[in-house]
Parts: sequence; C-alpha cells; structure tokens
Amino acid sequence: IDSTADEVLFGGAAGGGKSYGQIIDAMRYAMKHVGSRQLILRRTYKDLERSIIVQSQRLYPKSIGKYNGSSHQWRLINGSVIEFGYCARENDVFQYQGAEYDTIRFDELTHFTEAMYVYLISRLRGANDFPHQMKSSTNPGGVGHHWVKARFVDIAPPTVCFFDNGTEMSRVFFPSMIQDNHFLLSKDPRYLNRLKNLPEKERKALLLGDWNIFDGQYFSEFSREIHVIEPRAIPEDWRKVVVFDYGLDMLACYWVAIDWDNNWIVYRELYEGKDNSMGANKGGHIVSEATKRIKEMTPAGEKIYCYLAPPDLWAKESTSGKSIADIFYNEGISLTRANNSRVAGWMALKEKLKPIPDVFESDSDQSMFTSELKIVNQCVNLIRCLPAVVCDSKNPSDVANEPHELTHSVDAIRYLAASNIMGAKKPKAMEVYHFESDRPKKKPSGVGERVKVISWRG
Repeated sequence: IDSTADEVLFGGAAGGGKSYGQIIDAMRYAMKHVGSRQLILRRTYKDLERSIIVQSQRLYPKSIGKYNGSSHQWRLINGSVIEFGYCARENDVFQYQGAEYDTIRFDELTHFTEAMYVYLISRLRGANDFPHQMKSSTNPGGVGHHWVKARFVDIAPPTVCFFDNGTEMSRVFFPSMIQDNHFLLSKDPRYLNRLKNLPEKERKALLLGDWNIFDGQYFSEFSREIHVIEPRAIPEDWRKVVVFDYGLDMLACYWVAIDWDNNWIVYRELYEGKDNSMGANKGGHIVSEATKRIKEMTPAGEKIYCYLAPPDLWAKESTSGKSIADIFYNEGISLTRANNSRVAGWMALKEKLKPIPDVFESDSDQSMFTSELKIVNQCVNLIRCLPAVVCDSKNPSDVANEPHELTHSVDAIRYLAASNIMGAKKPKAMEVYHFESDRPKKKPSGVGERVKVISWRG
C-alpha cells in the first residue's frame, strides 16, 4: 500500500491476504484521489465473481458507493471508479485500447502472459497528478510463472526497489507469507497444517512461497546441473539431425547429435522471430530467408541425416499449389515430415530428460545423475523454455499453448522425440571403451585398428 514503485508485486505463499490487500488498497486510493479510475484484472469473469468481486462487496461500506453488476464497476460517491476486467486470451487486451487508468491491478499475475501485462502498461495514463502504478498479487505457478519470476523476483532482493534504466521504471517484490495474515490464522489455525500436508512441490510453493518449484510445471525433470553442458566436439560417426518449428513469427531450429546408444546432444540453436521481451530478435523470416539462415548456421561439410519439420508445412497453398515444404526444397533443403503427436511426443521427451544414475561418475558421498538428453549451454532459449512451459489446464498430459513464445523451441524438440530417429550404427571397425583402463592389453579378435576411448561426460 505504501510503495511508490511503478510496478509492485505482492506474492508467494497461499493465505497471505493478497487479494484483500488489493481490495483495501483500491478503496483507499479511490477515496483519496477524487475522480480516479482503476482496473482490477483476472483471466475470466468467473474468477472475478468467485473471489475479488464478492470480497469487495463484503468489505466496501455501502455509504461510499454502489456496485453495478452489468458494467462490473464500483462507482464511488466522489466520482472514482473501480472496474473489474478480464483477459482470457492475449487478444482480449485490445478491448482496453484507448482506455485510461490511474492504477491497474492484476490479481494472480502468473495466470497472465507477459504480452498481456506489458501491453496494459500502455493503458496507465492520465492528465492528473495521481500516482500511476501497476500493482499485482500472485502465488507461484501458472503460465506466467517464469516471466513474473524473472521480472520481479530474480532482479533484486525482496523489498529492495529495482530501477530499470531501459524503461526508467522501478519495480519491487514483497514476499507474501501466511504468517503475515493474522486474521486467517486466528479464525482458521488449522489451515497452516493443511498446507504442511501437501506434497513436497506444492508445499514449498504454497506454504513457503518458493519460486523455484511451482505447481503446473510440465518438465519437472529438467535440471541445469544434469542437462546443461559446455560445448564439445561431436564425433563424426554420430547421426546429426536438424529439427525446427517455423512460422512467419518465429524460426526455432536445433541441431541434434544422436550417438550409437540413442543419447542426444542439442548442440546448436537458431532462434529468431518478431520482437518480444523473452529473447527473440526483431523480424520474422519468409521461407527463403529461413532456409538461408539454416544453411548459414550449418558448417560446410557437416553431414545432416535429415531436416525434421512439422506436417503443416506440407499444406498446399490454394493459389500457387505449392507448400512451404516445396519452397524449402527449391531453396536447397529437403524436409522430412515429423510425427506431430503431442502427448506421445511430450512423454517421449520426458523420458529423454529423466535423470538416471551415472554409473561412470559417482563417489561415496552422493549419487551422480545423468540423462539421455544434454543441451549445450549456448542453446539459451531452449534452456529457458523447457522448465517454463506448463501443463494444459484441460489436459494435464499436454503442454499449454500459452505463452505461445515459449512453445516454439520445445515443439521443435518434441518433433524429434515423437519421430523416433535412431542413432547411427556403431562402426564395425571400432571398439568403444569408457576408460583407458578398460582397453584390453591384447587386441580382441575381429576388432579393427580404430580404437576410440570416450565417456558421455567427455
């Protein structure tokens, strides 16, 4: 309530009184600043009606104003307005085009995409001396967990105001803990015990407000320590596949090496598209530009087994009769149709990410883990997007399509997982040993002159 930062987030544990804080702060602001306009947002009107609208009707004295159910507005006696709105889809933000608000409030900010939030900052304006702020509250989790954490939680210690030199706006994060809500604990002391009995992941998120673990994360198997590696030389004998997701808004392309045991290394990334706040460069690519960029990124002499692409690239254009796959072919890249099975592809990818004991690296103090999928640390967008995508609310076995910007890179890797491309056969004239000490002193019968000593960790 007292913060003067341009953007404020109050979030973390469940039961901290976040929604009540929004309602009370909105009322105080409206009474103090005569004729002001505020907007309080949830993803749907049902979310509003079940929570924050009902709470406002219980808390606001009838003497200060009246709630209009048809316009979803509180109109106060001093001319101030508190409006309740929704953004179910990203395009819904345009219903506020041309509107002016002195303060905009997001209840459960992680339910929104970053594109929604950033666009609505533009609606924060007014020819008055009122403070203009974005004030949000939320729990960890949801489709927006990753960007909210990056924007508010990771940039500075809690309660320390961060000034963004690029936007010249200030941001601050205030942690929410159930222990702060004396009203709830005095009336329902056993609520704390119910949170303690949740499974570990949910307990850390909702009881402790842990932003590193959140409910709804699809690839909970992902770990930087296990899956991210330094660049390394790729043996010539391994099968190399290029896989990509393409549209005029985005080209997400990856080079993947598959060894003889069907382990993968994602070793090169091409990630370009329209300007956004999550790392893509400006400008989309028409097909000829996309093929040029892919060929530029592929060194001369590098043998590519196949170029996997989504099946929709084979759809014929009604006027020319050509498909995008035809144009790729004319530009010098022959595509292979990938299996587009979503759930089967995600499950296969989860198997590749699954941590497994590393029999070649262990000590007496702790077990070491590895996986069948490794990602070179230069593939920054895949590393960013994999842990950020969430489960679809209607089908938990599927990945949600929002935020759309996060799905391009993981879709590309899904095509490879679903298509079951196998590694090349181990050369007959090669015997592989994981350690020099494993090599027999006498050459075994039938083994050729080529002997290579390798280990998965290089």
